[in-house]
Amino acid sequence: MALVRKPPAVLALEDGTVYFGYAFGAPGETVGEIVFNTSMTGYQEILTDPSYHGQIVTMTYPHIGNYGISVYDMESNRPFARGFIVREFSRVSSNHRANQDLQSFMEQHGIVGIEGIDTRALTRRLRTGGVVKGVIAHGAADDERKVQLVARAKAHDDIDGRDMTPEVTTPLPYARPTFQQNPRVVVIDFGIKHSIVYKLELSGAEVIVVPARTTPAQIMALDPYGLVLSNGPGDPGGPTYAHDTVWQLLGLLPTYGICMGHQLLGLAVGGKTYKLTHGHHGANTPVKNVITGEVEITSQNHNYAVDIESIPGRQFMPTHVNLNDGTLEGMAHQRYPVFSVQYHPEASPGPHDANYLFRRFIEEVNAFEGATAVPALQRAGV
Repeated sequence: MALVRKPPAVLALEDGTVYFGYAFGAPGETVGEIVFNTSMTGYQEILTDPSYHGQIVTMTYPHIGNYGISVYDMESNRPFARGFIVREFSRVSSNHRANQDLQSFMEQHGIVGIEGIDTRALTRRLRTGGVVKGVIAHGAADDERKVQLVARAKAHDDIDGRDMTPEVTTPLPYARPTFQQNPRVVVIDFGIKHSIVYKLELSGAEVIVVPARTTPAQIMALDPYGLVLSNGPGDPGGPTYAHDTVWQLLGLLPTYGICMGHQLLGLAVGGKTYKLTHGHHGANTPVKNVITGEVEITSQNHNYAVDIESIPGRQFMPTHVNLNDGTLEGMAHQRYPVFSVQYHPEASPGPHDANYLFRRFIEEVNAFEGATAVPALQRAGV
């Protein structure tokens, strides 16, 4: 068998570091914030997670692409990651569920990739110095081009302070058909994953997904019995309209916040968020439930965290903490049936230790459905 020469590619970081590797995926260049993910499987779910919008993902697991792409594992209608960095890319896939190989999938959706670099060294750099902006560029790079790529990385807009929600939210409301009379739950889409909708349905909810700028009046007009605040990309401080919406709905409905939804809850009641050094991205992060004392292995994808001490009046109590760095991973309102988690309980990809959170939310919804909306309105002072 004749050896095939791989085309060259470079990865240039804003700090001037340049890695040399080989091109795969769609040809061209891409720029974004570089993060690393520690999952050993689930590259398709990662690429199609809207929370990665604006970011280039580095996989720490070395062998990527060997089981191809399955239409059933899509977390959104298209990929959102800006680029893909791997140690070893497999152009051959073998899986009875696969409909497509990763190479053609990336070409179809314009995702630029680089393989063959030392992803361990890159990950250590990100862990030590924090996330950086970078450029993946296919083709050879002389000294002049390297300087140009580094300059392009430096000039790229930071994610901090940006409202990226309009770029990922659904343009119109949609409902999932159901043949059962389940309690209605409205999900505000800040960049939702398909698995969250699926888990809500599996737990016994009729789901209506609405755009991020849907007003509280429009949401209440749908006659819901529960509210879900979805995950999403970027800085939670950006969509200030979402802070207002969450504040106005607080206490009216049982509410469940996931990832960005958790952060928006904290901001809506006057708390603060802060950016982590390198974020939490992976499917193997230990979290302690401080209520039960149990440890859950979780799937995570976030760059920001809530400072619960900054929330006025101790309105929320901590329910989960990260065992790696002690950051807040979950909280519950002291008065209302409102709770949230920073990690991804839908676990796609990842372990399923947090499935109980969907059941807990539906229990709150069912309890609310058995009562009337009047007590909730009275509690909210309306």
